[in-house]
Amino acid sequence: MPVLLNHDLKGLPISLAQLKRRGETLLQICNCPASELSIALVDDRQMAVINEQYRNKKGPTNVLAFAMQEGEGGDLAPEILGDVIISIDTAAKEAAKDEVSLHRRVTILLIHGLLHLLGYDHERSDAEAELMAAKEQEILAQLLKKERRGQMVSLAINVDHVATLRQARGINEPDPVLAAGICELAGAQGIVVHLREDRRHIQDRDVRILRQTVKTKLNLEMGAAREIIDIALEIKPDMVTLVPEKRKELTTEGGLNVAGQKKSLKGVIAQMSKAGIPVSLFIDPDSRQIVAAKEIGATFVEIHTGRYCDAASEQERDHEFDLIATAAEEAYELGLRVNAGHGLNYLTTQRVAALGTIEELSIGHAVMARAIMVGLDQAVREMVALLPK
Repeated sequence: MPVLLNHDLKGLPISLAQLKRRGETLLQICNCPASELSIALVDDRQMAVINEQYRNKKGPTNVLAFAMQEGEGGDLAPEILGDVIISIDTAAKEAAKDEVSLHRRVTILLIHGLLHLLGYDHERSDAEAELMAAKEQEILAQLLKKERRGQMVSLAINVDHVATLRQARGINEPDPVLAAGICELAGAQGIVVHLREDRRHIQDRDVRILRQTVKTKLNLEMGAAREIIDIALEIKPDMVTLVPEKRKELTTEGGLNVAGQKKSLKGVIAQMSKAGIPVSLFIDPDSRQIVAAKEIGATFVEIHTGRYCDAASEQERDHEFDLIATAAEEAYELGLRVNAGHGLNYLTTQRVAALGTIEELSIGHAVMARAIMVGLDQAVREMVALLPK
């Protein structure tokens, strides 16, 4: 099922590998896996020339499709479907207007063009236009479902609040190290701890023992303070997540202002990279922060899901979810690996977990609150059960 990609554009702002994979998946969905599909990416200037030459229309359009089977000799190579030509310039404008990622908009245009190659035509009648629009939505849903199946989402459990309870009494229990082991045995694929400057919960001792005992992956959340940086470089966790940190906050209140701290954060990332420690940046679902994260060399971003989880209405929650989905896809397109977390619970997790661009969810408070009622092992297993299989 060859998908041929052609373009002569510089600095193409989408992943060609992902677009090619999506083209191949679309051929499977449309029951023509052995067919050949050609995709050409052009700018508005090139599209305007093609549009006038072949359709006698002035100016660019978003997508054009030229079926191999049309006209004389169309039956000579039935396995060749034809060409779908997409203007990246117009697609980018439409993506911004619709508040979706460029890759999502290009995918929708590709589906539209492919349906034209398969004989659909929205210009023939209103009824066929409705049929084609419904088919586009059906195919897009199938595509996203297939991509989600191929993406295993892992669960990392934050055990900070076990330490919070311990510190409230100033004694030795409950022990976050023991809790981490229970979480792993119950199916968690990572352990998260936040070593704060004020040591309000997790202590240096905890981090050092966890580094020796965690069997899955240890993610050290931290502010970019010199003392904490030195501890991270000493113990070498599997990854660090840089987060903003305020002394008076109950928990992390928002994402890092990466764009406003590029120089200092880039220096921290360079130190971690030299030590072989991947760095994630905890950010709001904001395009400016995503671009900045890529520019300074982060490996991951963790999308802040707090406003989605705290939304007061279904409409507000849908809006916040759309921001997360768009940000995750934009980060993925730029080559960043994508995690998500903050405020997720047993009601809000599944929707975020279903996003095919997200690798890992970081969840703490909801699991610990549930553990008081049913036990930590059961609470973790219940959360694991919510993830897509």
